[in-house]
Amino acid sequence: MSVATGKAKARPSRRSDAELIAACLKGKESAWATLVDKYKNMIFSIPIHYGFSQDDSADIFQTVCMDLLTELPQLREPEALAGWLIQVTRNKCFHRKQSLSRSKVQEIGDFDPPDPAAEPDDFVSQLEQGQLLREILAEMPSQCRQLVDMLFFETPPRPYDQVAKELRMPRGSVGFARRSCLDKLKERLENLGY
Repeated sequence: MSVATGKAKARPSRRSDAELIAACLKGKESAWATLVDKYKNMIFSIPIHYGFSQDDSADIFQTVCMDLLTELPQLREPEALAGWLIQVTRNKCFHRKQSLSRSKVQEIGDFDPPDPAAEPDDFVSQLEQGQLLREILAEMPSQCRQLVDMLFFETPPRPYDQVAKELRMPRGSVGFARRSCLDKLKERLENLGY
């Protein structure tokens, strides 16, 4: 159950990017929604990283999604979609920073906007690893996904008492369930060479 809405979360699709893109090109709206949902956190995290406001980040996200929709038929390597999205989003951030700096009166001492092209390679690697982690978590059982989300992705992390209540498990089982979920996650990452 989603805490915010009280509705059950739909199980994420396990379809590959190539399958989702092919379905999108056939006009399947559900495939488009799944594709955007798969990458929304990664895309949105990039402008946040560059210091954009929530509103500016949302605008950049929408622009990237429109570019994706427009360029979908021309994508040559569907499995390289994550890298393509990272590059497009970084470029949008760079252009937005340039546009914002031109529209403001510059004062002596104003700093230049960061150049996403000059970003260290480990930033891109971190984005790709974050996306991989989201995809692996999407394949895990619902209880594991919720547990990992509550303990590691919420700020602040929830106390075990709240986790136990939300997941309807004895409080003493939370630590064991946490370890089991992390072991599954670790095994999957190791199988992928991480």
